[in-house]
Amino acid sequence: MIDKQTEEKIADMLRIGVVTKPHGLKGEVKVFPTTSDPERFRDCDEVYLVTKNELLTLHVEGVKYFKKQVILKFKEFGRIEDVEGLHQCDLMIDREDAIELEEGEYFLYDVPGCKVYDEDDTLIGEVDDVLETGANPVFVVKTTGGKEVLFPVIDECILSVDIANQRVDVHIMPGLID
Repeated sequence: MIDKQTEEKIADMLRIGVVTKPHGLKGEVKVFPTTSDPERFRDCDEVYLVTKNELLTLHVEGVKYFKKQVILKFKEFGRIEDVEGLHQCDLMIDREDAIELEEGEYFLYDVPGCKVYDEDDTLIGEVDDVLETGANPVFVVKTTGGKEVLFPVIDECILSVDIANQRVDVHIMPGLID
């Protein structure tokens, strides 16, 4: 089990991918990228793998792309047996190694905990989670009444996101809350 200090370190990192399965016999893994720029793996020298029991520092030795996945080779693993148990493990980076954001951009990772307000400046609730779907992300909002509402991250619905002030302004589309 991961200790409290390691949990706190992980909480301050950014997830860039999730291991899906081994690839080949030489310790490579297929990774589903959770970053908006999968090419960023080419610039990664070091990543952190979060397992159920520990946080491992891994050194990227090779990067290939296949369809919508990234195939990674780490110096620490040389055989398929080394990576068979890594299914669904997160790949993380330190926040200071993240890609530079343009003005108005934000990391989805930073949105949970933000308060959500409608166009009348009425508190709707708080972002509890972010679902990453194929089309667009979805903010899972826990309303002040305890209900869970899904807000698609599209211009018609999400008007602004201000991470510094922990605030999300939304337009409530017909039928979204009712």
